[in-house]
Amino acid sequence: MHDREHGHPSLTELSLGQEIPELIKQPTTRTLVQYAGASGDFYEIHYDDAFARAAGLPGVIVHGSLKGAWLAQLVTGWLGTAGRLTELSLRYQGIDVPGRPYRCRGVIRSIKDQEVELEIWGENDEGVRTTTGVAQVAFARPAAP
Repeated sequence: MHDREHGHPSLTELSLGQEIPELIKQPTTRTLVQYAGASGDFYEIHYDDAFARAAGLPGVIVHGSLKGAWLAQLVTGWLGTAGRLTELSLRYQGIDVPGRPYRCRGVIRSIKDQEVELEIWGENDEGVRTTTGVAQVAFARPAAP
């Protein structure tokens, strides 16, 4: 699945339904505070447990945009320099909480010329998909011999 010399996926070795290597994140409340500082998203549900519970949540929850960033990292980490991520669309379907692993996964949905479409998702430790989406990647054209 990967170019042995560079560790990048080889377009010629990809197939429909093939999974890409998963990425597992271990979010903590500290992770959320750091992300809030970096993104400017200081909504209290992401760092104040009492506030989050008063809002009807089970406690502090992971930022949706942070989960999106992790899914983008899943794709770009797999792709390396073999190509580029050209489109990413996500749907947030559930909440995730710090202290539990967040698994980012993906599977190849279509291959057309140099373009590959991936179905991607993030799931909680119970295997429930809490974020789903599609990523389009464009592989670099092979160099002429």
